[in-house]
Amino acid sequence: MIVYGNVVYTIGSILVAAATTVRSFKFMIGGRIILALGDIATQIAQYKMFSSWFPPSNGFASTLGFELAIGKIGGFVGKSTANIIAKKTGNFSWVFWTSVFMNLFTNFASAAFWFFNKYCNRHYKGRRDAATKEQLTEKNKKFELKKMLELPWMFWAVMAFSIFQTSAASVFAQNATELAEQRFNVDSIKAGWYSSLSQYAGFFLVPCLGVFIDVFGNRASVLCACGLGMMLSMVLINFATSKAGTGAAFGIYAIAVSLGPTSVIDSIRTTLWHQSVFGSAYALKVTMNNAMSIIIRIITGALQDADDNSYRRVVQVYLVLGAGATIVGMALLVGTFFTDNLALLQWTRKKRLSSGAEIIERIRERSLVTDWRRTRATSTVAFGALILLVLGSWVAYIWGAVTGN
Repeated sequence: MIVYGNVVYTIGSILVAAATTVRSFKFMIGGRIILALGDIATQIAQYKMFSSWFPPSNGFASTLGFELAIGKIGGFVGKSTANIIAKKTGNFSWVFWTSVFMNLFTNFASAAFWFFNKYCNRHYKGRRDAATKEQLTEKNKKFELKKMLELPWMFWAVMAFSIFQTSAASVFAQNATELAEQRFNVDSIKAGWYSSLSQYAGFFLVPCLGVFIDVFGNRASVLCACGLGMMLSMVLINFATSKAGTGAAFGIYAIAVSLGPTSVIDSIRTTLWHQSVFGSAYALKVTMNNAMSIIIRIITGALQDADDNSYRRVVQVYLVLGAGATIVGMALLVGTFFTDNLALLQWTRKKRLSSGAEIIERIRERSLVTDWRRTRATSTVAFGALILLVLGSWVAYIWGAVTGN
C-alpha cells in the first residue's frame, strides 16, 4: 500500500504542478483529489506497520515521535522556502514541480523498502505484545466488521479530542502565513518563516515525547496539556492582536501542536482491544479529521470573505475549537481517576508489563461480554455520527464548488 500510495501521490502531484503551470484551478482540484488519495493510503499503511512492529509502551510512541519529527523538519524546509522559490523563479508553479522531484525520490525509497520488507518476512517471525501476548499482524486474513462495531468508547473519546485539536491545527496551519503577514506587517517570505516556526519549531520535542510516553505513559495528561496550549494560543490570537501577543501565540502554538499527533495516535492504539483493527481505526480518525477540516475551512473562508479579508472573525472559530479540545482533554484526564477504562491511558511501561494483561482482559470481558449491548450501541451511534459528518463535508464541498462559494 505504501508503494501504490506513493505512485498515486506522485501522479497527483504531477497533475497539480501541471495545473499551476497552465493556471487552471479546476484542473488543480482534480489533481489534489488524486494526491490526497495517495497521501491517505500511505499514511494509514505506515502507521499500521508501526503498530505491527511495536506494541504500546514498547516502542510504538517512540517510533511515531521520530517519524513525525522528520516530517516536521521536512515541512519546515518546504514551507519556509516555498515563497523564496516562487519569488526567485518568478513563477510559483516551480514550488510544485520541486515537490514532484522529491516525490520521485520517495518512490525509489518505498520500492527499496518493499524488497527489504519481503526479505524480513521470509526470514523472521512477527512480534507479540509482551503484556497481552497478542500476535501483532501487518495484514489480516479477512476484514471483520464485527470488530469495527465493537470499538471501545475510550477510542471514541480520544476521537472526540482529535476532532477539535487536529482540525484546529490543520486549518490554522493553512492560514498561518497570511495571518502573519497581516499581524506582523511583513512580506510573504518573512511571514512564511514565522508561520513555519509556529508549526515546526517543536520538532525536537516530538521524539522526546514519544520516548516519554513509552516509558512513563501519562497520555491523558499530555492530551490535556495539548488542549490547554491550543486554547491559550488561540486566546492570545483573538485578544492580543499586537506583534508581541501574536508572537507569543505562535510560540505557545508551536509547543502545543507538537504534543498532539504522537499522543493521539498512541492513545488510539492503547484503547483498542485488537491490534488487527488499528489500520481501520486510524483510517476513521483520518476520515473524521479531513471531513471536519473541509467544513471548518469553508466556514472560515466564508467569514474571511465577508469581513474584507480580515481574520477578526476567523480566529473566533479557532478559539472555539481550542476550547473544545481543552474540555475533552480535561474530561479524559479526570476520567482516568475514576475508571480503569481510561486509566490505561496513564499506565507506565512497568505498569502495563506487570499487571496490564489481567486488567485489560477484565475490561475486555466486561465490554465485549457483560456489557456488549452497550458497547455495540455506543460504537454504532458514534460510527453513524461519523458517517453523517463525512456526508455533510461532501455536501458542503460540492455546494461550494457548484455555487462558487
